[in-house]
Amino acid sequence: MRMLLRPGIIFHTDTKPSRVFALCKHLSSSSDNGENREKPTTFEGNRQVVNEICNVLESGPWGPSSENALSALNLHPQPELIIGVLRRLRDVDRAIGYFRWYERRTEMAHCPESYNSLLSVMARCRNFDALEQILGEMSVAGFGPSVTTCIEMVSSCVKANKLREGFDVLQMMRKFKFRPAFSAYTTLIGAFSAVNQSDAMLTLFQQMQELGYEPTVHLFTTLIRGFAKEGRVDSALSLLDEMKSSSLDADIVLYNVCIDCFGKVGKVDMAWKFFHEMEANGLKPDEVTYTSMIGVLFKANRLDEAVEMFEHLEKNRRVPCTYAYNTMIMGYGSAGKFEEAYSLLERQRAKGSIPSVIAYNCILTSLRRMGKVDEALRLFEEMKKDAAPNLSTYNILIDMLCRAGKLDCAFELRDSMQKAGLFPNVRTVNIMVDRLCKRQKLDEACAIFEEMDYKVCTPDEITFCSLIDGLGKVGRVDDAYKIYEKMLDADCRTNSIVYTSLIRNFFNNGRKEDGHKIYKEMINQKCSPDLRFLNTYMDCLFKAGEPEKGRAMFEEIKARGFVPDAKSYSILIHGLIKSGFANETYELFYSMKEQGCVLDTQAYNIVIDGFCKCGKVNKAYQLLEEMKANGFEPTVVTYGSVIDGLAKIDRLDEAYMLFEEAKSNRKEELNVVIYSSLIDGFGKVGRIDEAYLILEELMQKGLTPNVYTWNSLLDALVKAEEINEALVCFQSMKGFKCTPNQVTYGILINGLCKVRKFNKAFVFWQEMQKQGMKPSTISYTTMISGLAKAGNIAEAGSLFDRFKANGGVPDSACYNAMIEGLSSGNRAMDAFSLFEETRRRGLNIHTKTCVVLLDTLHKNDCLEQAAIVGAVLRETGKARHAARSW
Repeated sequence: MRMLLRPGIIFHTDTKPSRVFALCKHLSSSSDNGENREKPTTFEGNRQVVNEICNVLESGPWGPSSENALSALNLHPQPELIIGVLRRLRDVDRAIGYFRWYERRTEMAHCPESYNSLLSVMARCRNFDALEQILGEMSVAGFGPSVTTCIEMVSSCVKANKLREGFDVLQMMRKFKFRPAFSAYTTLIGAFSAVNQSDAMLTLFQQMQELGYEPTVHLFTTLIRGFAKEGRVDSALSLLDEMKSSSLDADIVLYNVCIDCFGKVGKVDMAWKFFHEMEANGLKPDEVTYTSMIGVLFKANRLDEAVEMFEHLEKNRRVPCTYAYNTMIMGYGSAGKFEEAYSLLERQRAKGSIPSVIAYNCILTSLRRMGKVDEALRLFEEMKKDAAPNLSTYNILIDMLCRAGKLDCAFELRDSMQKAGLFPNVRTVNIMVDRLCKRQKLDEACAIFEEMDYKVCTPDEITFCSLIDGLGKVGRVDDAYKIYEKMLDADCRTNSIVYTSLIRNFFNNGRKEDGHKIYKEMINQKCSPDLRFLNTYMDCLFKAGEPEKGRAMFEEIKARGFVPDAKSYSILIHGLIKSGFANETYELFYSMKEQGCVLDTQAYNIVIDGFCKCGKVNKAYQLLEEMKANGFEPTVVTYGSVIDGLAKIDRLDEAYMLFEEAKSNRKEELNVVIYSSLIDGFGKVGRIDEAYLILEELMQKGLTPNVYTWNSLLDALVKAEEINEALVCFQSMKGFKCTPNQVTYGILINGLCKVRKFNKAFVFWQEMQKQGMKPSTISYTTMISGLAKAGNIAEAGSLFDRFKANGGVPDSACYNAMIEGLSSGNRAMDAFSLFEETRRRGLNIHTKTCVVLLDTLHKNDCLEQAAIVGAVLRETGKARHAARSW
């Protein structure tokens, strides 16, 4: 048989088959009429003996010393002893150790009550690591867990909110052909219903049917409520039909549940149907029915019908229904009809029913939603005449004051709350901590956290999450991590939200290694990542320049059983685009569609941008049309991507038409980026007048051209050799307080050299250097060539040497210009040395350069060198043609 495993401890089972069969035989011989009946074992033995055994077991971890101490007691083995001891123990490891020790000591198999007592220890400790082993032994022995034990195991999981473990307990019992108790199933189904896990509910319900259990109306009510709350109307109606086909009659509770749940998911007509069906079946609607229907009608904004139903309820009652009044008051408040709400308060008071604190809280909640702080404070003073404010009242007002930024007032209200004998609960603390964090008042938030009296109020997950996220967002990631450690020390259950905040903020602060450690720590803490966490981690990896790890995380999403959503694909596509893999977006987009992902505006924008950046502009245009057809309004980002894509491939007329569409279709103004894309596009094809018109429109809209806008226009003017206009444009750029960058100076230097204004170019070169800008390779080579051609050999040579010393690699044009410049300056040997260096680098030497150098070498009687240059000319087969042209 397999071993029972626990961290750090291994228990070997040595139950022999003969003992198991002996027990079976004993049970068979003692049965009544051949039936195995489970009889409760009463423990009336020596309590002192049980105490002695428990003292030994609780003195330390199980081990040889524990076994020796037990042996020294020299006790007579009795089943009552082990049952009594197990009922006292609160540690699974000690319980199993004692269970096995007793087995070896007596060489007897355990009775059913002993096994059930051991399972009860597992239930108390919520530790079922050894469950499969114990159930296996019980199965071989021919008996199973009692009904009480089965319910106890499942109930312990439900109380600890570990529903999946409870589910696994039942599946383990089914594996060994045991029949889980009816109440165990219904308890777990009810718990799954409360957390909106309808699929798990349905699985358990189907298992009950397989086992032959007859479902009750109450069970069907629980199931229908669960499916209706999740909006799965068809499944809920199918269950209702199944209940009716089972000859079960719906009671008033089921109808009330159907009215409430179907109404809350927007199925108002169906709620009305249940209301009338209820009356047709002879059931009289009660207060809950009317109140639920009123609430549903208010939520659907059908105020007149809600008022009519309330009046009908009131007419048939002598005493006002407080619950209905509260629902009406909340409905009026939600609709912003506060005068009607106040009138209803007076009406209730006139009928002899003093409005409760709940009624006032309903109005205060609505006032909070609408931000009516002053009116809420006025009502707060009035309510004290009718009802004493409770914790919820103070929490609503404190939340409202914090949201409005009236933090001093919030603190004063908290102090007055304490004077009234009410002490802030964890919700009060959470409200204040969260709102302070959102306003980046972290020191105040931390002070509230540190001042918490753990005897009165203990921080929960929300408290820790708010602080961790707030500190991380302002860059205090180390402080955030300390709060996380306090969360662990407080035995507060960590969740995916905490780890999502930690990993995002570590990466955002450039500490990616710490971010990776957080992921490992999450796995070590056995906290399962959810899809939101994995998406965040993948986004962080791409932004940190780790595209391969980002890809791997996308695969891990699928490996963990999640279906990537539109957010997952959007992050992957955006990350690949930024990493230079835009060409992969096409296939990913279609994978995304095949997966059934519903694209939102953000997803469309990312995919459209990806298509544009990899040259698939037609696909991007089609996607823009699809986006509009699916009811998503394109944003400035959408239009900007497509306009830029069209402009870059010279489809300028289409780009301009889309530009006009964007202006007419959108309420918000287009941004500088879109205008700059068009200016750049028109400028590149020489349509400078149109580029100027777009720039003029940009300024008329109150927008300020940025450096990219000016550079686009400058580049167009330089390419058209309108250098004087370019210089005027450069001065205008400075006049608009737009600081030129490295690209700006590079464009001007290149343009001036192109029209042989080398000295002017050198002035800009020096200005660029004074601004602390590092020239690009193109700027260097352009300037060197220009100075050399202008005969400024000293400056050109100095610049050439400095360029190489800084790690620059001159190109062929730069070398040829320098050789020609040196030759023209009668520096024959310097020119020849550079000629040789050019050949060693494998760069092309122009024919004209060779002829100029050859002539200089002959003039300076450098015949050997001239012979080499001549040979190069002959090898190229162009020497004769070069001589003639020269």
